[in-house]
Amino acid sequence: MKRWMIAAILVLMAGGAGLFWATRPNQKTEPLHVLLIPADGGTESGTLADYQPIFNAVSRNTGLTFDLKVAQSYGAVVEGMCNGAADIAFVGPVTYLQAKDRGCAELLAVAVKSGASVYYAGLFAGKDAAIATAADVRGKRVAFGDVNSTSSFVFPMTMLMDAGIDPARDLKEVRLTGSHASSLAALLQGQVDVAALSFESYEKAVRENVPGVRDVKIIARSDPIPYPPLVVNSKLPAATRDRLQSAFQNIAHEPGITPEMIRGYGGGQVDGYDAHFPAAKFNPAAQKMAMVSDALKAEILKKSAQR
Repeated sequence: MKRWMIAAILVLMAGGAGLFWATRPNQKTEPLHVLLIPADGGTESGTLADYQPIFNAVSRNTGLTFDLKVAQSYGAVVEGMCNGAADIAFVGPVTYLQAKDRGCAELLAVAVKSGASVYYAGLFAGKDAAIATAADVRGKRVAFGDVNSTSSFVFPMTMLMDAGIDPARDLKEVRLTGSHASSLAALLQGQVDVAALSFESYEKAVRENVPGVRDVKIIARSDPIPYPPLVVNSKLPAATRDRLQSAFQNIAHEPGITPEMIRGYGGGQVDGYDAHFPAAKFNPAAQKMAMVSDALKAEILKKSAQR
């Protein structure tokens, strides 16, 4: 009997100790791994710096910690979500749809700016170039970003197609630079006649006074695109997903959070985040994605290798 009582006491003590360690306020938890598409070149001073403030704000108000890294490509983010290397990701609409179709990602939150959650892709050229519309891009040298990028590849491709241009046959030269910033740099350095990138990336370059950027003109602007979302891994525990959604939904109104901390794509200040953004609003992006077939991508990749 005494031995049974001693054993029971030891079990209770062990359980109590476990409860203590599980609930102690200073316990360090494993950080959530955040993977970011290389929208601005994949450098520490680019996309990583854009998104560090908002995750710092969420961490401050939830106690959750985050380890942010920038992937080498858009496709690498999808793979990171699907192989479990990432818990959260900042992605483009097309990248989100690719991960969603593989059952790897669910929407977490979408930034809101001036009451809307949209952004735009654009075609840009030198201000003195004899290029005024998308139709004028025929026969020109064009820089695109990553083939899985919404606003530096998919939407610009459809803009050219809508203007009657076959991108694989009617462009003189195609460069795939891997990022918005690199496509803009190719234009500024005279390597191409036209660059495809998002207006967020263009406006960021203007804010940062990138040399030569004020000598660039807008050729064409896309239809509105759903803002690049933050997504969570589908295997993340529901309790953690709910906690993250609540944090992003309310972050702009939390005490101690200043407006400068609420930032989004391109590092621009946003009003807040919508954690209840309808997934159906990404359907137009899905339709554009369908226009840019794998066969067309293969032709573009082949053309880019010929220069």
